[in-house]
Amino acid sequence: MAALRFLSAHACLLLAAGTFPSFSAGLSAQSFKPRDLAPPPSHSVEQQAQKPQSLEERTDALNQIFRDYWQDTLKHSPEMASTIGDKRYDDQLSDYSPRAYNDALARGQAFIERLGTIDTAGMNDQEQLSKQLLVHDLVDQQESSVCKPWQTPVTQFSGIQVELPALVEMLTFTSADDYDHYISRLNKVPAAMMQISTDMMLGEQDGRSEPAYIMQKVLAQVNEMVAAKPEDTPFARPLQHFPANISPQHQAEIRAAVLKAIRVKIQPAYKQFARYLVSDYIPKARKDPGIWANKDGDACYAYLVQSFTTTDLTPDQVYKIGEEDVARIGPQLMAVVHQLGYQDLRSFHAALVGNPKEHAQSGAQLIGLYRHYAEQMEAKLPELVTKIPKTPLKVVPMTTFGSADQVPADYQPGTPDGSRPGWIRVNTVDATKRLLTQVEPIAYHEGVPGHHLQISLAQELTGLPEFRRFEGYTAFVEGWAFYSEQLGKEVGFYRDPYSEYGLLENQMWRAVRLVVDTGVHSKHWTRAQMVQYFHDHTAMDDITIQEEVDRYIAWPGQALAYDMGRLKILELRKEAQQKLGKNFDIRAFHDEVLDSGALPLDILQQRVELWIAQQQKLVAK
Repeated sequence: MAALRFLSAHACLLLAAGTFPSFSAGLSAQSFKPRDLAPPPSHSVEQQAQKPQSLEERTDALNQIFRDYWQDTLKHSPEMASTIGDKRYDDQLSDYSPRAYNDALARGQAFIERLGTIDTAGMNDQEQLSKQLLVHDLVDQQESSVCKPWQTPVTQFSGIQVELPALVEMLTFTSADDYDHYISRLNKVPAAMMQISTDMMLGEQDGRSEPAYIMQKVLAQVNEMVAAKPEDTPFARPLQHFPANISPQHQAEIRAAVLKAIRVKIQPAYKQFARYLVSDYIPKARKDPGIWANKDGDACYAYLVQSFTTTDLTPDQVYKIGEEDVARIGPQLMAVVHQLGYQDLRSFHAALVGNPKEHAQSGAQLIGLYRHYAEQMEAKLPELVTKIPKTPLKVVPMTTFGSADQVPADYQPGTPDGSRPGWIRVNTVDATKRLLTQVEPIAYHEGVPGHHLQISLAQELTGLPEFRRFEGYTAFVEGWAFYSEQLGKEVGFYRDPYSEYGLLENQMWRAVRLVVDTGVHSKHWTRAQMVQYFHDHTAMDDITIQEEVDRYIAWPGQALAYDMGRLKILELRKEAQQKLGKNFDIRAFHDEVLDSGALPLDILQQRVELWIAQQQKLVAK
């Protein structure tokens, strides 16, 4: 899973639904619904006369909209700008107020109207696609208002309390100015956290909250920050290494200023937030795990299902697809279990739990295994694609702050300018309780040929609007990464039956997600039902199951994207193989899937089917 968490409230790297901060405090989804745009009828005769007419004028006007949109995104998402190496807003934090969300929605609607004046007839394929994608993103932004997610901005996986510490490790410090800007940003944290508290209070008043027990996990994260010594917090990490161009005396001054900001501004803000959670929010928070229990919860979940999967599927349809996928994978999983000498999943799970050889011996061993699998796959990439990313990949430990509630590993994209490599971040908390069976497929998922390959290639694209390079539809990004797990087998890996089991269990894991996510948020399942369903169909270790279940509760719909994206890519690959026969080239197919950056699944299907038709014509000639 890609790691940038600003997406939940501020869409860092556009990895949520492909939009910038977009959650309306007041406007409804009905204020703008259609995805097919026509010029707004309200334009006056004078405005219509000013519409660009020639192809050159229309192309220039469209590209100007793309540039304006991107600059607006960076200006209002300063954390995102920092993560991609744009330092102009390094002293700023996002405005988390309800007014800011409404303003973002209004700006988005203005971009929609501007796009509606542009006729793309005669423009090249990528220019037309860019308009289509931006329209998709902006309309999704309007539709998201049914959830009012600004009212529930914090969970154990996302929110200001974990996003700000995570931001620190993505920053680069090469000058004294970088530290000055950083200190200014730290001093703005109390105001930002107060805005978040106000949003949450208004959410509870409006009938929207996170489950109380989820917020207990948030409280533990906040208290961890309060209890730490200032120099031991993630906010002090930039003090570990100073650039050589800063004198020792100036370093001492910077150190004092940073630690003072942590001690006087940040930790008191966290402490105040903790008091709010204990005294007000948690006692009033909802008790049911499903989002259906919130105001407009069913409508919100229906939107989230379609947004995260970029399909028109309903929760019931996704639930049934999940059941079918579980039934399909089950016999394959059992075949490996029988091969290993066990009668059923329960006996196999019991043997795994009791076998120290199938558990990590230390965090260092875990990191070493991820590094080994990533390096062996890098050598095989030319068999799968013709383009290799320039951005290097490294395996690093996940920061310990907040990681007790995080996934086994995730991916942190590098910067396009090369100042930071891509990272597979490995969760080493309770390392000896973690099974090794899933390490190999997760390494391919998070690294290559998964997230690192796809996201780095997208960021390195040239000749496209900037927003396209950082686009990130979850169904595509996670679907490709999930699909990539099986590519390891196709190039000769998963050489022992336990790794083979891990590959199949990962497939079952994502199929189970379709059932339990829709189960809890649409069919009113309990948390215990979710856990039991996992145990009935997998031999996953309990720590991972508990983390996963709480992730689906806290992040409705997001987990559906993995299997839906993978199934679509497999469907298109099968279609290409059937129609092209011996002329099918797996590298050419993968290039076509990746060459335009992330796409909604319906647009991906259109483009791949067009590519198949073009290949057929070339063969016929």
